[in-house]
Amino acid sequence: MLEVLIFIYQNYWDKHDALELKETDETIMAYELSQAGFNHQDILHAVDWVKDLRRSVQQPQYQQDPAAIRVFCDMERSKINDDSLNFLGLLQRSNIISAYERDLIIDRAMVLPQETLSMEDIRWITMMVLWDETRKQDYLFVEDALFNPQGLSLQ
Repeated sequence: MLEVLIFIYQNYWDKHDALELKETDETIMAYELSQAGFNHQDILHAVDWVKDLRRSVQQPQYQQDPAAIRVFCDMERSKINDDSLNFLGLLQRSNIISAYERDLIIDRAMVLPQETLSMEDIRWITMMVLWDETRKQDYLFVEDALFNPQGLSLQ
């Protein structure tokens, strides 16, 4: 399903805000995705994933106490590797993402059907969550991290 989301991201987020698609646009998008050869169930799950992201982004964000520590549950740690969790920590410490956005990225990762997610998967999800014209600098940082062959240093 992540491949479908990446395809949506690459082909629809740039043309118009995929988070603002109308139902008729979703039908057209689903048709185009099936014509591109994607599995019907994966398409339905991907469209639902985008709808859930849309709803989450529109919710008021909570403010985390600066002294708070995020403890990852066993299920999160088994699906999202330590390097990816460290990457999210780096983004948060650098004020590129908020605690709310970190949790939103983790939430969107956890609903994917893959048993485990790679660093690249988490970077793609992060880019999808951050895609917003007002966040262009943060988005560009994550995009560079995704496509930079050497990756980022997490130290």
